Amino acid sequence: MLKALAGAGCNVMMHGIPNDLEKIKGLTASIAKEHGVEVGYSDANLLNPAAIREMVRNTHSAFGRLDILVNNAGIQHVAPVHELPDDKWDAIIGVCLSATFHATKAALPYMLDQGWGRVVNTGSMHALVASPFKSAYNAAKHGVAGFTKTVALEVAQKNITVNAICPGYTDTDLVRNQSVIRDVLLADQPTKQFVKPEDIGALVVHLCGPHSSAFTGACISIDGGWVAR
Repeated sequence: MLKALAGAGCNVMMHGIPNDLEKIKGLTASIAKEHGVEVGYSDANLLNPAAIREMVRNTHSAFGRLDILVNNAGIQHVAPVHELPDDKWDAIIGVCLSATFHATKAALPYMLDQGWGRVVNTGSMHALVASPFKSAYNAAKHGVAGFTKTVALEVAQKNITVNAICPGYTDTDLVRNQSVIRDVLLADQPTKQFVKPEDIGALVVHLCGPHSSAFTGACISIDGGWVAR
């Protein structure tokens, strides 16, 4: 998404956990040079509402505008409900759902003042259907779907759209390195192929572009047919 938006000419503020700060600095510099845009970085703690507000405020200060918000952070823990640790539940709900609320709440005043804005939330197919042993993640993503629809209605006449993209299993290093990919990870994905990150990026760019004003309150599947079953 970051590269796709930069490729469309957007200045971007990247967020992530700084496991390798030098690698992050190299990535931001590379994207900025390739696309001729400004690229910033924030390591704000998404479990801290004040840190989220500061990140949004700093983004507006850095670029002078805040046109697009993409809520894409996520964490996971797989376990039966009766074995799911309380702290894992709280963290997943916090990062996947509550952070979406706090970031949106902080960004909307800028968009309202400008008279234009785009919010794109990442819901995953688990915003639309459930899988066992992922109760916190399913609950959070279903919450994102409801939150998306609610905010879309609230700003429907303000030239601001709010949508959720709902990807299936996507081709990333995290899942590519796991075993039994076809029989386990892709069992419910009829194409038996990962969703391409480039396809997700292109969808986000379209939702933020000039021909997307009628897209709002939508939870858009991009899942290789997962929810068509």
